[in-house]
Amino acid sequence: MLLVIAAGAIYPMLYLRQVYQGTMLDVLAISNHQLGVLYSILGTAFLVSYLPSGWLADRISPRFLVSFSLLGTGALGLWYATLPGYAALLLIFSGFGVTAGLTFWAALLKRVKMIAQEREQGRFFGVLDGGRGLVEALLATVAISLFAWSVNDHGQSRAEGLRHVIHLYAATCIALGVVLGFVPDPESAAAARDDDAATAAGAAGTSARLGDDLRTLIRIPELWLVTAIVFCGFHFFWATYSFSAYLEQDGLGLSATMAGVITTVKLWMRPVGGIGGGWLGDRFSKLGVLIAALLLSALGMLGLVLLPASHTISVLIVLVVFVGLMTYAIRGLYWAILDDCRIPARITGLAIGIISVVGYAPDAFLPLVNGWFTDTFPGLLGYQLYFTYVLVVGLLGAVAALVLKRRLRAREKIT
Repeated sequence: MLLVIAAGAIYPMLYLRQVYQGTMLDVLAISNHQLGVLYSILGTAFLVSYLPSGWLADRISPRFLVSFSLLGTGALGLWYATLPGYAALLLIFSGFGVTAGLTFWAALLKRVKMIAQEREQGRFFGVLDGGRGLVEALLATVAISLFAWSVNDHGQSRAEGLRHVIHLYAATCIALGVVLGFVPDPESAAAARDDDAATAAGAAGTSARLGDDLRTLIRIPELWLVTAIVFCGFHFFWATYSFSAYLEQDGLGLSATMAGVITTVKLWMRPVGGIGGGWLGDRFSKLGVLIAALLLSALGMLGLVLLPASHTISVLIVLVVFVGLMTYAIRGLYWAILDDCRIPARITGLAIGIISVVGYAPDAFLPLVNGWFTDTFPGLLGYQLYFTYVLVVGLLGAVAALVLKRRLRAREKIT
């Protein structure tokens, strides 16, 4: 449970753009392109750290890694709250890449996978994503209320409102980091078996070298199909970061506060989509539910592309929330299907690192793609073109999921 809370608390400050993008551009005095560069640096730092993150997760206590990550992220947040210049922002976002990537990500996923039994993978990863979504939604609700109280009720500047929001997130990370530093790692039968196996292998001198482990993983085709699914599905998730700025465009014209409220409502779909998707995946078929969620996300994104011409604001708001719901279901499921790839437990962390390097590559280039579209084609058109690109890639993810489903079905017939 504490790991779920940590996962929900560490990332919102990094991705304030999903609720406050317009405010960030104004207060930090940066362009869409510069904002894209910041997030591209963050994403690149994540990509560079994912593989060593998996290596660390196989060797260092998750308690230490997670506590360090929260404290480091909180400290960077205090610097971020000073609303520094662009050069300092480049350093801050690079630091976020280390504290929320290198020392955090694979440690979190491996611990959850070790705790969950084989038939509980969908449920556990759904609870992870849904639970962290619940924490994010709670914090986002408090944050947007604080922002509205500051700006609308007390007439403070948007800069002061944003500063209050960042302080809230930074303080939460620091407090959790201190608490988790004193909480021992959870014990479980799965964890004990994994640790005992690793210890025995090390004592006998038979542990595979890193190169051997990589060669083992490279020869698992299902691993690469999962990687493709994560890559394509993550496009949908990244697109949701632009919903707030999209709703503020001329022709739709919602205020920063109202757009923030709507995207905060969208965040409340994360526990529903994550937990609900995981439950449906365990109840029926993880891949079947995942394919449906990918197709429905593409359909919702198509609506966001086509409907602004009719100025049906209420329908667009429903679509924003619906796409969020489907996207969170996707995130709650695509790590659960990793269990179907028959990856040795001792190198699960490394496998997670490999998938993350490729699957989360959009973290590095999508901010630049988004910035190019919105700067080159100002207004709604830029977002419509960007969303069109995202839905096409998302459909390719559905194709990859169908191929994986057929391969797994064929393997079951053979065995």
